[in-house]
Amino acid sequence: MREQSPTQQDPFTSVLIGFAHELRSAGIKVGTDDVLTYFKSMTPLDPTDLVDLYWAGKTTLLSRHEDIATYDLAFKKYFLDEDAPAKTQLMLRPQSVAEAEAALVMPGTEPDSADSDEEPPVLGWMASNVDALKHRSFTACTPEELAALRRIMQRMRLTPPRRRTRRTKTRPAAKGTHPDLRATIRASMRMHGEPPGQLFFQKRKTKLRPLILILDVSGSMADYSRHLLQFAHTAKHAAARVEVFVFGTRLTRITRELTHERVDVALEEAARTVVDWDGGTRIGDSIDTFIRKWGRNGLCRGGVVVICSDGLDRGDPDVLALAMERLARLCHRIVWLNPHKGDNRDFQPSTLGMMVAAPHIDLLLSGHDLASLEELAEMLPALS
Repeated sequence: MREQSPTQQDPFTSVLIGFAHELRSAGIKVGTDDVLTYFKSMTPLDPTDLVDLYWAGKTTLLSRHEDIATYDLAFKKYFLDEDAPAKTQLMLRPQSVAEAEAALVMPGTEPDSADSDEEPPVLGWMASNVDALKHRSFTACTPEELAALRRIMQRMRLTPPRRRTRRTKTRPAAKGTHPDLRATIRASMRMHGEPPGQLFFQKRKTKLRPLILILDVSGSMADYSRHLLQFAHTAKHAAARVEVFVFGTRLTRITRELTHERVDVALEEAARTVVDWDGGTRIGDSIDTFIRKWGRNGLCRGGVVVICSDGLDRGDPDVLALAMERLARLCHRIVWLNPHKGDNRDFQPSTLGMMVAAPHIDLLLSGHDLASLEELAEMLPALS
């Protein structure tokens, strides 16, 4: 049997090679090794994503800063124009860029643009479009906008705060408060008893605090639960030690289900595990179960606990009050995300569950849009 050519084997091969030819026609020197590097850089990326195609090509195919403007025009002509060659093969739509965070803006690099009085736009993500999408509530987004938000959320990175441990490590320094005599003597012995040229000091090691996410998946949180779970999936793959729990009328641990790299598969696994999805809400009983089964065993000791719920609790308020008090003593910080808070800085809890839990909450955010989730990601390292 005759072997297929690389172009026949991979439908994206001809597109990438064609783009390289387009750059050469525009006057940019693109070698064969550069094209092969472009192929390697696209292997872990999505070839149908204009953002990945643009930045991977800009990183691997350009060797001179002066060629950036020419590259931008060639990219626009090959991928975005009405008669773009890549459209017929990759089925790319200009609006797909807006669905993936913002619109890709090309600078005015035509010969007559130098005489124009208008300020040339800057290449990159249009901050206004991105900001508007990030501040739009999940409940007000269209399916296309929700898909764009999920793509943005996958790129988020969470870093829990650090804490000093009791263990120490050695570091050479000119100043310090705790000298390391062992290291100093060892260095002196290596120099046959002569004093070492530098002093050694000790300082405590630091490590990331545990991050525990407890998410409400009851009926009242149906518009937000999937997005919060994707946020938890992002956290699970970005931070060192993350535990994820969900609750409605009972508490379920889904840390293992969210270990899958693909978010859709991870959420499907979690959905099969949770039996009380879109049901009632018993916040106090769920937190009490977490404390008795996991919290007392050291899971959240010194950690940051993030509870995502609207506070509509059908359980006993006394149980919730006692559970929150115990949780506050076990963990380092308690962060509560309540979608009803929205962008209201003067938000006052109105539900019974929130009023009972409020005295034990260290930080109250909304979690109703992507901007509030990014705010949490920015604040996490400071919660030390």
